[in-house]
Amino acid sequence: MCGIIGYVGPRSLPEVLVNGLRRLEYRGYDSAGIAVVDGGETRVAKKAGKLANLTAELAEVPLPDGSAGIGHTRWATHGAPNDVNAHPHRATGSNGNGSDRVTLIHNGIIENYAELAAELAADGLVPVSETDTEIVALLLGREVESGTPLPAAMRAVCRRLEGAYTLVAVDSDDPDRVVAARRNSPLVVGVGEGENFVASDVAAFIEHTREAIELGQDQMVVITPEGVEVTDFDGAPAPTRAYHVDWDLTAAEKDGYDWFMRKEIFEQPRAVADTLLGRTDAEGRLLLDESSISAEELRAIDKIIVVACGTAFYAGLVAKYAIEHWTRISCEVELASEFRYRDPIVDARTLVVTISQSGETMDTLMAIRHAREQGAKVMAICNTNGSTIPRESDAVIYTHAGPEIGVASTKGFLTQVVACYLLGLYLAQVRGTKFGDEVAATLAELQRTPEAIQRVLDDLEVVHKLARDLVDAPSVLFLGRHAGYPVALEGALKLKELAYIHAEGFAAGELKHGPIALIDTDLPVFVVVPPKGRDQLHDKVISNVQEIRARGARTIVLAEEGDADVAAYADTLITLPKVPTLLQPLLATVPLQVFACELATLKGHDVDQPRNLAKSVTVE
Repeated sequence: MCGIIGYVGPRSLPEVLVNGLRRLEYRGYDSAGIAVVDGGETRVAKKAGKLANLTAELAEVPLPDGSAGIGHTRWATHGAPNDVNAHPHRATGSNGNGSDRVTLIHNGIIENYAELAAELAADGLVPVSETDTEIVALLLGREVESGTPLPAAMRAVCRRLEGAYTLVAVDSDDPDRVVAARRNSPLVVGVGEGENFVASDVAAFIEHTREAIELGQDQMVVITPEGVEVTDFDGAPAPTRAYHVDWDLTAAEKDGYDWFMRKEIFEQPRAVADTLLGRTDAEGRLLLDESSISAEELRAIDKIIVVACGTAFYAGLVAKYAIEHWTRISCEVELASEFRYRDPIVDARTLVVTISQSGETMDTLMAIRHAREQGAKVMAICNTNGSTIPRESDAVIYTHAGPEIGVASTKGFLTQVVACYLLGLYLAQVRGTKFGDEVAATLAELQRTPEAIQRVLDDLEVVHKLARDLVDAPSVLFLGRHAGYPVALEGALKLKELAYIHAEGFAAGELKHGPIALIDTDLPVFVVVPPKGRDQLHDKVISNVQEIRARGARTIVLAEEGDADVAAYADTLITLPKVPTLLQPLLATVPLQVFACELATLKGHDVDQPRNLAKSVTVE
């Protein structure tokens, strides 16, 4: 969602802020702006549209280097995406009755903004914009004009706000200070030498420092060139955790690829290998990254619920097949946005597994808070060290995939699936449902998958040709069975996200229960065929291929190499290296990612930033 950066230090503020926002473009946005404090005055530049519009504005009307500043990319929630509603917002109000000192940016939603707006209106303070953000700016300005220093004013305002927010503000009368606060929304501190940063993501300041500090729930930070002070909303010193970011600026560059997404697709062999790295102790037993759940508690678990959104939800569906097979525990998979609203049956014997790349997905965060209130243990699968979801969980498996800039997840999905496999094997090890040598053998199979993924990436010409042939197709269907069913769903989602065409994924066994009515002449249908080791399912899916081909559809079949049974029924055959059935999603997903990326490119779409989408959804 919205991208945020704040900076104090000797560098040119416009350059630091704009470059930081550029690193956050992957989050999705529809306007951008910066504010610079200089000589007792705050100067603001903001424009609707892409960052290029803001940089063009700054080229015509430059801002001074300044001493402190804030920058923002906005994803519209309250008010249309236009110049007026773009951040930063001043606290002056429409009639000039407010403060000309305070300027604010905000990520999130203020749920009680209407009540607060009515209170301000009674004081003659009326906003210029349609945003809930400006209401907070006016509140903050009123506190400052009453003589309250900005840090204390921020704490006082935060105690009145309901909802999810990250707030970052500057005061033109206090030119070497940035004040920021968070509740249910991401914020991280970057620690430099003679300079400091706040941002919604470490990518915003990774060019300048790799030393970071986590901010906890309901905490506020004041940064100056000399230091960082973190308190709670009552002003008491708050505990923090410092950490080192283990990837650098080059990890967020395109390395010669036309799209970040394409680069990230080709990074998947390494990303999967990194997810698997260092997972065992000296005796070969699997370990978690962090855990406060005892082996006794895990052995008492009688139900697992995987909670996630979007692509992560499909990773959870893959996980269900593996976890139930290896542990013999019932495993449900839930959409995080629905979980707490249906009054789920959760208790102390339930393990809730959350999957979120950013660790800030609001639906998922609210779901785990609900689960913990019911006494459940929570295990997180996440790519972002120190983010909110792992911090609020009892255990975590980090995917170590590195930054993923493309909004449509690729290596994020594969590494989440791998982490789910590791979780399933870990539970089987702890509960004794698999012998140690069986766990080791499956782990060895997993460790061979990066090479198999690379083989898929080395042989993509058939996929590129397919995209050229189908560039004008109005609709595409995907079929799969067993662990191939979530692959079909993910393949359809990628086409929706990137190519903006109708695409649906179905369980192949459901074909005759309705979806077969969609089959028509020349309709492209991707079919994920299970490995021959599962003879019954393999043969049933081949029957599905015959059924749809008999009705004139174009069959695009993904099957393991050497599968002669299926070749006769495939108009296009995409071969996959041989792997066990449960691991096939790690290979079968890759050609579907490439197809969606290539088709979107041929259609002239922005692959990295699809319309209407954001990388991290930090509001419900």
